[in-house]
Amino acid sequence: MRRLLIWILLLQVNMVVGQSSSDKVLLEQKEDSLKEFAKEIIWAEDAESRFRADSFFTRILVRALVIPHSFHFPFDSIIQISRLYAPDSAFRVFTWQLMKDENQVRRHGAIQMRSPDGKLVLFPLLENSAFIQDPLNEPASTDKWIGSIYYKIVLKEFGDKKLYTLFGYDENDIASTMKRLDVLQFNSDGKPVFGGAPYFSFAQDSVKKPDQVRFWIEYKKEGNARLQYDEELDMIVYDHLIPENGDTDKKFTYIPDGDYEGFTWKNGKWVHVEKVFNFSLQDGQAPVPVPLIENKLIIPTSGQNKQRKKKN
Repeated sequence: MRRLLIWILLLQVNMVVGQSSSDKVLLEQKEDSLKEFAKEIIWAEDAESRFRADSFFTRILVRALVIPHSFHFPFDSIIQISRLYAPDSAFRVFTWQLMKDENQVRRHGAIQMRSPDGKLVLFPLLENSAFIQDPLNEPASTDKWIGSIYYKIVLKEFGDKKLYTLFGYDENDIASTMKRLDVLQFNSDGKPVFGGAPYFSFAQDSVKKPDQVRFWIEYKKEGNARLQYDEELDMIVYDHLIPENGDTDKKFTYIPDGDYEGFTWKNGKWVHVEKVFNFSLQDGQAPVPVPLIENKLIIPTSGQNKQRKKKN
């Protein structure tokens, strides 16, 4: 807690020292515009309006980030997009989603690096997951990104590497939702690499399977399965899922059964734990944080969009 407070104080000092009052006013003005377009991206009735709002939002965001020392400006009134700082404040990542229809959702994003002189260092995230042949095991880059709305970053170090585990939410399609784990690192050129090695190990499982570059769960739409990092346990905890009808091939029927699996960090890998607790918990008793869709970040599901249209 003390280290966290020190980081916050340092960020505030950097903002005051590095950012002029005129720049701050300009950023606040940009934020006001971004806030309105962010609402349109989510709530506009037709796809054309949502795409147009997304185009304006992206351009204004880049213009805002060009302003010196924008890294320290939080944009915290824009609740329709995810804005996450890395635990060591080395970078922050913006992610948001654009719904074309109930079966087509696009993710957009960007990584902004912290720079000593306050100049913009930005890596746009371009979703091209269709071109990744093996999503579980193939590394990804910023121009071939497996899109997710990130809601948590956990930093682990191994040797001289800093490894940032990203927790992501994916609306997926009309039938199922996904949550992903991906490990981000920066190569010798300072460029982001997603899944640079098989960081997810199943070596301790009763049934062995190969290590994976990334991991995800897929479950019934609005099934509210959890995938979170538990600070007290120092491990990733997620719901054990079972198919409602016994058909293991139909991921859109999977729901939580009250048990929990997880991953613990060992020797530079997340090692799978088949059963985190030796007893089942009742609803609401799980020692994990509130899921993303119940937090302050607004990510409406396709079903919520349907209900809104009916009301109108």
